[in-house]
Parts: sequence; C-alpha cells; structure tokens
Amino acid sequence: MDFELKTLTPARICSEKCDALIVLIPSDMRSGTDPVSKLAALAIKSGDLESKAGKLLSAYRPQGIAATRVLLAGAGDGSAKSVRTAVNAAMATLKTTNVRRVLLSLGGLPQADQDTVRAAVLACADTGYAYSTTKSKPTEQKLLRVLIGMPASVAGHAGFDKGVGLVKGLALAREWANRPANHATPSLLAQAAKELGKLPGIKVEVLGPKEVAKLGMGAFMAVARGSEEPLRFIVLRYGGGPRTDAPVVLIGKGITFDTGGISIKPAAEMDEMKFDMSGAASVLGTFRALAELRPALNVVGLIPACENMPDGRAIKPGDVVTSMSGQTIEILNTDAEGRLVLCDALTYAERLKPRAVVDIATLTGACMIALGGVRSGMFSSDDALAQSLAAAGDSALDLCWRMPLDDEYADGLKTNFADVANVAGRAGGAITAAKFLQRFAGKFPWAHLDIAGTAWKGGAAKGATGRPVPLLVDFLLGQVPPAKKVPVKPRTAKKAARSPT
Repeated sequence: MDFELKTLTPARICSEKCDALIVLIPSDMRSGTDPVSKLAALAIKSGDLESKAGKLLSAYRPQGIAATRVLLAGAGDGSAKSVRTAVNAAMATLKTTNVRRVLLSLGGLPQADQDTVRAAVLACADTGYAYSTTKSKPTEQKLLRVLIGMPASVAGHAGFDKGVGLVKGLALAREWANRPANHATPSLLAQAAKELGKLPGIKVEVLGPKEVAKLGMGAFMAVARGSEEPLRFIVLRYGGGPRTDAPVVLIGKGITFDTGGISIKPAAEMDEMKFDMSGAASVLGTFRALAELRPALNVVGLIPACENMPDGRAIKPGDVVTSMSGQTIEILNTDAEGRLVLCDALTYAERLKPRAVVDIATLTGACMIALGGVRSGMFSSDDALAQSLAAAGDSALDLCWRMPLDDEYADGLKTNFADVANVAGRAGGAITAAKFLQRFAGKFPWAHLDIAGTAWKGGAAKGATGRPVPLLVDFLLGQVPPAKKVPVKPRTAKKAARSPT
C-alpha cells in the first residue's frame, strides 16, 4: 500500500478522481458550500449520520463528486484516537470491494495536526494488512494507494512521514510474529536482522553458540539446550548520533517457539506460542522504522533467540545454572524461560554503557490477566524513564501502565539452592518476573515492557498486532537531543546595504 500526502481544498476533494472518498465528520464540523459539505450537512440534519467516531454513511456516485463511492465517517471530537476509530471503520467496509485508490479527507477536522495525520495513515495500513507468507495462494492486495488530503492550514508532513515509517516497521514486526515456528527459527530471525543491515545507518552482528558460550551466557544457553535449532544472539546498531553518545538499548525476547520445556504447556492453543518472539519482532520493526525516520541518536538492539523444547538434553526443574552476571539461578519452572534469556542480555547491555535499557517481552500470562489487551505492563527502576515511556504510549495510542516493583515482591524468589529462583508463587506473577529481571539491571536506567496481552489477538482477528513498535518509536524520538542553535553573526550596515533585496 502506497501513501501520498496532498494539500487539497474542498473543491479539489470533490473533483479528485478515485474509487472511494472517505470524509471524516467531526462533531464540530464547519459548514461549507462544496458538494461534500452539503452532503454531510444534509445527512446529519436528517438523522442518517451521527458524528460519533466509527459511525458510517455511504453514497454511490453522488452528484458533484468525482469519487465513485463516498463514505462519510463520524470522527467524534476529531482527536487522533477518534480518527483511528473512524478510519478503521471506513476502511473495513472497503476491504471486500474492488477499491484500489482511496482519498481520505481530513479537511473537516478543525483541530487536525501531526498526530491525527499519523493516526490516519496507521489505521489505513492496519486495516489493509494481510498475512500471506505461508499461503499457497496469497490474498490479493486490492487497495494499492491512499491519498491523504488535508487543508493548507495543517502542518502534517512530520506526522505523515512518521506514519509511513511506522507502517513499514509494524509490517515487519507483524510478519515475523505471525510466521509459524518452522518459518521463523533463530537462524531465520538472524537473517531478517541481516537484511536490515543493508539499510542506511544500521549494522548487524550475529553471535552463534560458540560466541555465546565464550561470553558465559549460561542462562540463555540452558534454555536453548533442548532444541536442535542453534541459538542466535543478534546485535543491531543504529548510529544516528555522534559516536561518543551513549546508546539507548532495546532488548527483545526471541523465543521462536515455546513448548514450556519439561514443564510443558497444555496442548490447547499451544500453536500461538510462535508469537513468543514478539519482543524480538518489535525490535526488528523499530529498527526498520529508524531506517526511515533517521533520528539523531544511537540505538542498540539485542535479541537472544532460541526455542524452548523438551528433549533429553533440556533443562529440568531443580537444575541450577550460572548466568553471565555470575549469579546462579534455580530453575523451578522451565516454562519461565523468557526471563532466563533476557537476564543474560541485560548483563551484556552493561558493556554498551547505555543511557537507558528497555526490554520487551511476552513474559507472563499474569500480565494478560491484569491488563488484558488494552495496555502493556510497564515496570521501571527509573521514574524519568517510566514517565517517558508512558508519555510515548499516550502519544502513539499504544498504551502502557506502570506496575509496582516493591522489594517485598522479590521474597518469593528466594531459594536454598542458588542465588535466586526463576519463579515465585502465582500471586503477582508479572511483578515477580520483573523483580527477577531487575536483579540484572542495576547499573543503568531500566524498564521492562510485558506485552503478553497486547502483542497478539485471538479469535476471528487472530494474529500479531505489531505492538509496541509505535510506543518504542515515539519514545526513541523523544530521546533525540535538541538541535544546537548556531549563533548568527549580525551583518554590518555596509554588508546589509549590498545584499540583494
């Protein structure tokens, strides 16, 4: 799907030829004399259209409008959230048609800004997305082009560019989280990272079993022992800032399939454990967006990738392993493997001398119970970092919620046989998992995003969401230092007099 942004007057919107014209109708829409405005005013007056976000009214070849179809879509208060709801509803009705070119008009939104333009772009792409990699006959993508029309008074170019960059990042994240495990092994995930290394500003390094063993990543290696697929430790670097600037580090859990190991999961819905590498997928997607947006900062992505399988070499409940940090871990439950691969990645991050570290993981079912699929769970040892992530989630419409990290929650991780156990009791499971990770993140500002409930949808809409790529991108853009202003020397009167007028 290609996107284009144009400044269009109401008259140009009416004369623009397209298969479908979507017009957003806010509750405070201004009246106009053009055919579209008249049609909307008549529909509202007659009671056939509500301005509530997501309400629709369609027309076929209306007089005075060049578009074949016209969809009037209620946009409520005109906020980015309402725009997303309205565009999702309108695009959904076009999904089963032969529409190839859509004009989306934002001209009726008095408060349109960069955020609403971005929300419109992302909603179009979200509705048009379809997974096809492992289908013998891929679903034809009929909708090929979306033209975003906005009034001249709106400076939406930055929002449009951010939206298009996010579309590419989200598509990559969803693609890899949706792939079945035999099409998304650790080696294939590493190859996807290497492909990103061909883009501007990105470098990639992939470590195999020998290099990981040399680093002493005993917890990571323990999880990988039960699989015939060799582990991979992927390091991505985006260098947009000066070399001397400390990087922000993103760590993505890359369990490409999770059986639970010896503590095996129930068979029902185990197929969905292919998405247990959604944290890794979100890191790949974020780097894809960075290559488009080119912000002036340094970012490092770390992905510990392996499978969690139950063969004769697999770790057993009660085994004790030594992590890269030197801390010993008693593995009471082999299905709590994500924290084992992440703890070694957190220790590796120390050598990068980061300004901040954020790990992203489908870590606990407990977080799904606590927050459902609306907000990701966010834990942090640093208030400023937590505030930045929460603000990024709000601006990106990719919400998170800060959870507690009281020291008392770590009591259940005590054991007689190692420095720490990998699980506590059922109560507060998402928090005790975060407390485990915190032990390995004491030397830098750290945050943990538990995306178990937000990275995947079940039911009829089954599939990956791409979250939290929007949150991460907004967070990173917020870390870009302000541009230094170069002082301008005042010209002398003599030179000014000679300058052209």
